[in-house]
Amino acid sequence: MEHFVVSARKYRPQTFKDVVGQSAITNTLLNAIDNNHLAQALLFTGPRGVGKTSCARILAKMINSDGTESNEEDFAFNIFELDAASNNSVDDIRSLTDQVRIPPQVGKYKVYIIDEVHMLSQAAFNAFLKTLEEPPKHCIFILATTEKHKIIPTILSRCQIFDFKRITVKDAKEYLKYIAQEQGINAEDDALHIIAQKADGAMRDALSIFDRVVSFSGKELTRQSVTENLNVLDYETYFTSTDLILENKIPELLIQFNETLSKGFDGHHYIAGLASHFRDLLVCKNPATIELLEVGDQTKEKYLEQSKKASQAFLLKGIELANETDLKYKSSKNQRLLVELCIMQLASITFDGDKKKIAVGT
Repeated sequence: MEHFVVSARKYRPQTFKDVVGQSAITNTLLNAIDNNHLAQALLFTGPRGVGKTSCARILAKMINSDGTESNEEDFAFNIFELDAASNNSVDDIRSLTDQVRIPPQVGKYKVYIIDEVHMLSQAAFNAFLKTLEEPPKHCIFILATTEKHKIIPTILSRCQIFDFKRITVKDAKEYLKYIAQEQGINAEDDALHIIAQKADGAMRDALSIFDRVVSFSGKELTRQSVTENLNVLDYETYFTSTDLILENKIPELLIQFNETLSKGFDGHHYIAGLASHFRDLLVCKNPATIELLEVGDQTKEKYLEQSKKASQAFLLKGIELANETDLKYKSSKNQRLLVELCIMQLASITFDGDKKKIAVGT
């Protein structure tokens, strides 16, 4: 059996051009290298899986390259990676500062990448201060962390700080599309979009989810197979719910909610998703806000179509009711009844019975 390499490793960026969604940072670093204006202490901060360590490795390789080496050269003798989560004592930092004095045997710089730097102990931070303030000319420190607020101010003031942002759904989807083409996988646009949304801004998570779904589906990646494998509520559930609400069909709504629960979803998941669905329908009402709708092209058409059926007043009242239920859910003793009551109220907003129209927040 051939050894399988996960996509997060196989497609790890090798140059700054490969890094997804961080163009502001990669352009700044490239200009700093070109103009010989690179600080000796850099702090890369941001959420997990957005490219901090990858950028640190690419930077370390670039500043040691002079154009004469082969593409496979990784300058392993010049790049030192320390995981501060497991090497967080004073002795670990003293050992590192002792190595710093020795100049590199090959290349121009020794680069020290300290991952999860916020895990260093207070004493270790203090032991590191002097070296970080006045490092030898041949040394560059790159600190990476997901929790900048845990780093002491005296360390922060000695570093040039780069804030990495979460990867947008659009950027993540485009990169997944490229990987699917590379692997000869026929992937639906909506399927990739659901994976990108589920990753919640982390490209590494998106690639891990992609691998898992491909293992389940094979070469054909459909929206249905993705929602089934990831156990997420499909858009179709909410489109159907909204149609039933607008048609005041309370019995059918309760049956649909029961079916949703029987598939293993909880009421909280359902009602929070319904509030988001109403919000998405509301942003479709105005051409200026349509770009706030983060869905695939096919699904966007369905949103636009359904938004014409629902009035703005109904959607605002619907969001208010669903959001109230969302907030009360955890403290409720009868959570199922709470959600059922909410969907009955939603289905009653547009109901005109006995010539008494229920108010729609006007």
